[in-house]
Amino acid sequence: MTTYQIPYQDFIKNKNREIYSGGIDVEKIHPILFDFQQDIVKWALKKGKACIFADCGLGKTFMQLEWVRHLGGTSIIIAPLAVNYQTKMEGKRIGVDVNICETQSDVKPGINIINYEKIHKIKIENFDSVVLDESSILKSYTGKYRNELIERTRDIKYKLACTATPAPNDYMELGNHAEFMDVMTRTEMLSMFFIHDSGQTQKWRLKGHAQDEFWKWITEWAVMIRKPSDIGYKDNDFILPEIEVHEHIIKSNKKFDGYLFVQIAQTLQERQQARKQSIDERVKKAGEIINGSDEPWLIWCNLNEESEKLNKTIKDSIEIKGSDKHEHKEKSMIGFSIGKIKRLVTKPKIAGFGMNWQHCNNMMFVGLSDSYEQYYQAVRRCWRFGQKKKVNAHIIVADTEGSVIKNIKRKEKDAVNMAERMTRNMSELSTQKIHTHKEEREIYMTEDFKTENYTLYLGDCVEGTKKIADNSIHLSIFSPPFASLYTYSDSSRDMGNSKNYNEFWIHFGFLVKELQRVLIPGRLVSFHCMNLSRTINSDGFIGIRDFRGDLIRIFEKEGFIYHSEVCIWKDPLVQATRTKALTLAHKQISKDASRCSMGLPDYVVTMRKPGENPEPVAKGRGFERYIGEMDEPKDLKEDNPRTNKYSHKVWQRYASPVWFDINQTNTLNTKLARDKRDERHICPLQLDVIERIIELWSNPGDMIFSPFMGIGSEGYQSLLMERKFIGIELKKSYFNEAIRNIKYADEYSRSQTNIFN
Repeated sequence: MTTYQIPYQDFIKNKNREIYSGGIDVEKIHPILFDFQQDIVKWALKKGKACIFADCGLGKTFMQLEWVRHLGGTSIIIAPLAVNYQTKMEGKRIGVDVNICETQSDVKPGINIINYEKIHKIKIENFDSVVLDESSILKSYTGKYRNELIERTRDIKYKLACTATPAPNDYMELGNHAEFMDVMTRTEMLSMFFIHDSGQTQKWRLKGHAQDEFWKWITEWAVMIRKPSDIGYKDNDFILPEIEVHEHIIKSNKKFDGYLFVQIAQTLQERQQARKQSIDERVKKAGEIINGSDEPWLIWCNLNEESEKLNKTIKDSIEIKGSDKHEHKEKSMIGFSIGKIKRLVTKPKIAGFGMNWQHCNNMMFVGLSDSYEQYYQAVRRCWRFGQKKKVNAHIIVADTEGSVIKNIKRKEKDAVNMAERMTRNMSELSTQKIHTHKEEREIYMTEDFKTENYTLYLGDCVEGTKKIADNSIHLSIFSPPFASLYTYSDSSRDMGNSKNYNEFWIHFGFLVKELQRVLIPGRLVSFHCMNLSRTINSDGFIGIRDFRGDLIRIFEKEGFIYHSEVCIWKDPLVQATRTKALTLAHKQISKDASRCSMGLPDYVVTMRKPGENPEPVAKGRGFERYIGEMDEPKDLKEDNPRTNKYSHKVWQRYASPVWFDINQTNTLNTKLARDKRDERHICPLQLDVIERIIELWSNPGDMIFSPFMGIGSEGYQSLLMERKFIGIELKKSYFNEAIRNIKYADEYSRSQTNIFN
């Protein structure tokens, strides 16, 4: 644990996770860039490290060239195969010289460009700035270039990553970009904003309260745009042309291996067999369509045999295979770009990224893989902003392949819907930062509710505690939050919303210091807690974190004395059912019992403020009732506390180091306060526990304090027991419910007092 002394407001400002700009301010951008492009470049230059997620044809090349031009020094653009020449041509249009490199010896001062396949031949770490063109290369966590690029560019001051809008359901790609930008590691991003609800750890979803914060965080270092109007500009010419998909179903009479009759493919293996069996028929159909046309054609395939036969069948075609030399690939793609080559036969994984082929509006897919992303990227080589003609995409499949086209269309519909949601989530925030240059501020609400017997504050617990007079609290009872991000709110003032364990303790330390101030000397603070599970996703291993011990140590650091503690028994079967923890599962015994462990109990730990207590907590005749279930032998009760055997028996139960009889369900109703975005159910402290603590360590009329009031459990019990109460709660829905609960307890207590008087 680490704490340090800075003003609390400065700590909260830092905790907002604002990513500070480390770039330069520029006023004039080359006039060839559109207004939205100019403002994006200005924003990216000011950030210093930024991502531009812009759809195909929105001018990423111009934007990245203008970005490096203003930075000066020696820069490197890393791009897909054959994009080098295309970038050099675009550079000439804005007066920028782009130097194409093969090795380190080719590097010159100014703007350099190299293919991803050749980055091992240059010293990337020596450049002043780096640009990743088509940065979706970072998509795969285990990809060939991902880790190398992140490691080798870690110390470069200026970074820019440009790609089309990321797959909206692929949060890993966003995490990898964040790590490249030195903003946050992929693991930290998942731990902070995401949760998985099943045993399938690869399936993540945004936490309910993290959704707004996540998109706000993204816009600190990235802009996402599918069209200019997404960030407040007019679309003008940036409207996609019409696209028509032509489906050609080839009838096949070939049986799968082991079948007596022709079947429709049901498995991936059967689909692959159907594709191989129908190659000749599909190639023949493609030849009939293309050879009857005089226009340029882009022909996509997936199998080497398809590629070879298409090249032989289609007139004026050039084939690019994976085994071809880089020189042939590059020369052929450039030749197609400038019109020297009329028909190009290749695969999406070879030429599906980076190239601008708006001069061509006819595509042929001679078979489809199951990858929608490959299909989408291949289509967008021609169907992009700047295309003036209607685009025709022909798809030829065999009838025995099954619903391949249907699956692609379903995935396309899902992707479009999700991309729209993603852009919509970021649109307003991006517009504020790029178009109107405004920054969103966190909404922080405060409210006071005061009566003769209790005072309730809506707001930050540290700031609320500062309102309380020195040495005025007789007893404090609360359950501290855990460092469990975005579980109940999205506020940076929520201690649970700490990016790591250390940040939580810094935040919590501000409160402990205030508790030391407001507590009467010699009086007590009791906190309810449990140790925390360590998980593979957050810690890299399964184990236990000593949260209880760390709480004790931070109180001791501020001068408190470790007074006492009691362990509260909990049913391990209930825990196993609720948490699905493998360590509690009986089936684990038969696999590896060394992985099994006990359930986690609750604790009530009590700390004492040093000094002499000016108002002793005196029980007079001793305990006259037991809080919980116990036979009450009336004949044991006596006025003399020394001989009052009943009081002795009660004390023996209270003094036990383990409380076995706490009713776990004896809590206030949480239904009215729970937010639909809460990731966990509200777990108020059991009223039995609160009542015992108040009975043990306070007098009637004492002031009880809870800095984490929740729905008001401590206040409710305090008022019923004729004490006074001060409570603080950050979340409005919980605060409102606390008012109702505490108001009821106060009115009930008053009515009982009136009856007996």
